[in-house]
Amino acid sequence: MLAEYFKKMCIGRILVMILGNVIIGLGVSIFRLSGLGNDPFNGMVMAMGAFLDMPYANFQVMLNVVLLLIEIFAGRKYIGVGTFVNALLLGYFSTFFNFLLAHTVNEPQAMWQRVIVVFLGVIVCSLGLSLYQGADVGVAPYDSLPMILTDRWPKVPYFCYRISLDALFALICYLAGGIVGLGTLVSAFGLGYFINLFNKYLTAGLLKRIDGRKK
Repeated sequence: MLAEYFKKMCIGRILVMILGNVIIGLGVSIFRLSGLGNDPFNGMVMAMGAFLDMPYANFQVMLNVVLLLIEIFAGRKYIGVGTFVNALLLGYFSTFFNFLLAHTVNEPQAMWQRVIVVFLGVIVCSLGLSLYQGADVGVAPYDSLPMILTDRWPKVPYFCYRISLDALFALICYLAGGIVGLGTLVSAFGLGYFINLFNKYLTAGLLKRIDGRKK
């Protein structure tokens, strides 16, 4: 059954999804390097991991397992191979790039340098998210939550659920001693524009070519 699933899924899309998650991991590390906050979810995971004296990646896997149970029971249609790659490996991709950047790049000191690093993080994360989401081979546990809520209570727009969840995790991040700053705000409100640009000018064409070869 598993072999048939992968055959049906298209290996090309799976590779695009994996590449997207690797790039997201790099983007999360770049945000962290800026010292101006990360996206609400990863920022909360970092803060809670530090508060509980647990490695970021390990705590992220534990939290994703809990969220995955919600996805299994309430949003099974969103589960695919991409769900598990994101839930189990993204934290380790980010940890690898954290180590790499710490040993190759000096931490920015001036505010203008930090702002440039945040903008770079936006571009990199947007590219990764475009590839990961565009591949359409499974939704990460956290990303599925607003979709599940929209399915259950469609009178409230998806955007409202997403912003509310981001605000909740940003609050938890702050209470746990994490950084909530420019990077957090830009991640919550600014990624969508650049994701759409990458969708239009890169990801859509790439996936069209992959699907064409499959036929």
